[in-house]
Amino acid sequence: MTRAQQTISLALLVTSVYLAFALHLVPLNAKIQEDIIPVLPLWSLISFGSYLLFKLGWGVITFNDVLEAHKELMAEIEIARKDLKANGIDVD
Repeated sequence: MTRAQQTISLALLVTSVYLAFALHLVPLNAKIQEDIIPVLPLWSLISFGSYLLFKLGWGVITFNDVLEAHKELMAEIEIARKDLKANGIDVD
């Protein structure tokens, strides 16, 4: 199963479970049915976005901690600068 198929399968599963709760096909406590189920998609979207922002921020903060990747990137930058200078492009 490819990654796309897994993602689509998971999305369909989550959507069908949510619809079962939202359409009152699964009996739940009235408080849960009226207060939690309607805002669950919004809450999930905000939580997922917060998680992704945290992962992005953490990656930016710890970028210099990955010394090998930093050295490799700096070497590639130097190679690119030399190549551009060889082609007559001024790089500072």
